[in-house]
Amino acid sequence: MKVATAPASPAVQKAATRILRAFDDYNAAFADISRRGRRRFEAGDRAGMQADAMERVQLYDDSIRECLALLETELGSRILSRTFWKALRNHYRELIEELPDSELCKTFFNSSSRRLFRTRGVDGAVEFRALEVEPSTRSSEPPAIHHFAIPDSSQNELHRLWDRVLASLPFRLAWGDRPGDVDRLARRLGRVLEDDDKGWPVAMEFMDTVFYRDGRAWLVGRLFTEKDYRPCVVVLNRHADGIRAEALLIDRRSLSIAFGYTHNYFLADLPRVSDATLFLRTLLPHKPLDELYTVLGRIKQGKTERYRHFFRHLNAHADEKLELAEGTPGLVMVVFTLPSYPLVFKVVRDRFGPEKPFKREQVFKQYQMVFRHERGGRLVDAQPFRELRFPLRQMSEALLKELQSDCQQSIRIDGDSLIVNHCYAERRVRPLNLYLREAGPQEQAAVLSDYGQALEDLSCADIFPGDLLLKNFGVTGTGRVIFYDYDELRLLRHCHFRRIPPARSEEELMSAEPGFAVNPGDVFPERFPDFMGLSTEQLDVIRLHHAHIFDAAWWRDQREKVMAGGVDHPPYPLGCRLV
Repeated sequence: MKVATAPASPAVQKAATRILRAFDDYNAAFADISRRGRRRFEAGDRAGMQADAMERVQLYDDSIRECLALLETELGSRILSRTFWKALRNHYRELIEELPDSELCKTFFNSSSRRLFRTRGVDGAVEFRALEVEPSTRSSEPPAIHHFAIPDSSQNELHRLWDRVLASLPFRLAWGDRPGDVDRLARRLGRVLEDDDKGWPVAMEFMDTVFYRDGRAWLVGRLFTEKDYRPCVVVLNRHADGIRAEALLIDRRSLSIAFGYTHNYFLADLPRVSDATLFLRTLLPHKPLDELYTVLGRIKQGKTERYRHFFRHLNAHADEKLELAEGTPGLVMVVFTLPSYPLVFKVVRDRFGPEKPFKREQVFKQYQMVFRHERGGRLVDAQPFRELRFPLRQMSEALLKELQSDCQQSIRIDGDSLIVNHCYAERRVRPLNLYLREAGPQEQAAVLSDYGQALEDLSCADIFPGDLLLKNFGVTGTGRVIFYDYDELRLLRHCHFRRIPPARSEEELMSAEPGFAVNPGDVFPERFPDFMGLSTEQLDVIRLHHAHIFDAAWWRDQREKVMAGGVDHPPYPLGCRLV
């Protein structure tokens, strides 16, 4: 039974409506930017897509700032009354109770409250507690869907199916080779179905909303058989002669990579975010909800969900200890984790060794740069958090000792809690050096080849990792190699790739110091094997597939291509490409 409450004062009602209206305005502006995706795609404007995705991120903070400025004008000194904000929160809850994206509304309210009061930790009197903020499990209505029946089991029917799918799309730009695309899609799907024991498909459906990222358009849907369903995602690219179908993602692993935490955010004009995330979870049931919010550009909601889910898990596992993460300890970060949860927290040390000639502020700038840069499918999305409160009783002795010794500027003890003033949270992956020790020959060969591919993919995104030690790379649950140590990362365009000059004398040849000038930004790819820490056999595997990464001329060519407008590389596994 719902307990009756006293009516809110007119000032509270007006302020609550103001915040909700500010959220609605933010949502409308978010949708306006997202709708540019189609125009960017048809114009072949990949850089514009990336800029729009970042503009949406900045839009959130701008909207909070504008909302607070209006509240201050209307409320005067009452804006700092905690009693007023408690009543404001309660009335706001009533306003949003039946809204389909009410959890996004709560997060917007919390951001306003925390910004105003400069909240440290959680203040349950003037905000919605994150552990109480539940992601919506009700769908007001399913997202708009285009449904296509498959009346019979023949290859000709697959051709007719794809012809109808492509004909239904809203693009103004002409197709480059629609009959050819139909044929390639039908043949690829037919090959998959030949090896499938789930039976012939009876229907296919796609979301009405087209997703945009990496200069491409993504049709997101499902393929139904009489027994089951599977993901079905078509990737379209824009060429000089028009639109062409480029890839078909038909398995959950490929889709998980494409919608993963190493890629940037989609532009998608979604009427209801909660409905879209529920649909995506049917395609990716093991994908954390926070990552789905984030990949859709709802960064703050992704952070809220990550916080909520982790700390609920931590509270439910009160006997488990937070520990230093496995792997070689870093000189810049202290990294810790809860063994039963796939997340790591990274805290910047107070001081670095002489091998790291930069300061803490530079590390923060590096992470901010990665946040705003194209990640090329190979850089982990690191979310910054402030004022995280961890129970002291759940900190291992070794972890607490290292934090107190090396991170005094980032932590403090408050009663029975340790508060981390600033840290980064990332998905936990297996450090590459540990993975190689544990893997068999086939797994080693596959991951070493992908390590070389990771360096190539990063170069296409104007990124040079800087530090190629294996401990700075990790292996995801899908077997993909990613990079997660950003303190020495540089833009490729700022690097000068050189060959090592020949020695001019016997003494110079034998010297441990180079007999030639080395300038800031100089990189010598010939020396990469010396820094990778691999055996001769392991290096041979990389050379078999990626010998050019040890060649300065190849890197210079990549750099020129990047500076001339970029190097396009597929944001999905190569096996999904249509041929």
